[in-house]
Amino acid sequence: MQQQNAASGHDPMIECKGVWKVFGRKADEAIEGIRDGRMTKAEALSRFGCSVGVADATLSVARGEIFCIMGLSGSGKSTLLRHINRLIEPTRGEISIAGQRIDQMSAAELRYLRNHMIGMVFQHVALLPHRTVVENTAFGLEARGIARSERRRLAMEKLELVGLGHWADHLPRELSGGMQQRVGLARALTSDPAILLLDEPFSALDPVIRRDLQDQFLSITRSMQKTAVFITHDLEEAMKLGTRVAIMRDARIVQVGRPEEILFSPADDYVRDFVRGISRQLVLRAQDIM
Repeated sequence: MQQQNAASGHDPMIECKGVWKVFGRKADEAIEGIRDGRMTKAEALSRFGCSVGVADATLSVARGEIFCIMGLSGSGKSTLLRHINRLIEPTRGEISIAGQRIDQMSAAELRYLRNHMIGMVFQHVALLPHRTVVENTAFGLEARGIARSERRRLAMEKLELVGLGHWADHLPRELSGGMQQRVGLARALTSDPAILLLDEPFSALDPVIRRDLQDQFLSITRSMQKTAVFITHDLEEAMKLGTRVAIMRDARIVQVGRPEEILFSPADDYVRDFVRGISRQLVLRAQDIM
């Protein structure tokens, strides 16, 4: 198992310790069988009717870090992400944010956490079609009871940040796909969360727009000092955006490291095959050459 400590310091923003998610009535039996090495994920399904979404995931994300989790479809990356704000309940394990165990939080505490500390951006941004761009952006503030004038002011700040201030009073149907994703990012930023969770937000966009949004995302998260967990199935995207990258396979984390570590020191044959076609120029720096 690769070293999975936070990139710097001893003050992680997000920690997962031994997190399992197993769907099915015999989850405990399946976990014990897999942990003992007696069965695979496929055998757990055939013997116990249990689907393993995440298997013994341990990771730590530092404050201000962009942590990318990548893998093929079905590897467990989106399932793991949804544990961080407890949209999915863990079968076993501990999950902490800023030192607080969220797996032990009450419903009221979870609502506060989601409303104030975490912003989420999905692949399908799901803007409300009958509301204007600025109303969609301010939706979270409306749910918190913020006055209309104040939430418009805050929403306009974030729309300007993503270059959509002049589209504020238009409807979503008037925007391109890339513009709608920018509204989704602005909406997530409007409540000024400490953490951004992003589930393949750019995967449906064409390459040129995707690169532009990647650059904008990097600029915004760095300038605002946000902690981000970014899910992608695109290795080049992970290498470009990630302070560190975790690679998942069959519900397990198989390697965690800086992009150059993943590229030049793959943990096993699976990772080696994964990075074989990647351009070294994406991560090669002067210090690596030296």
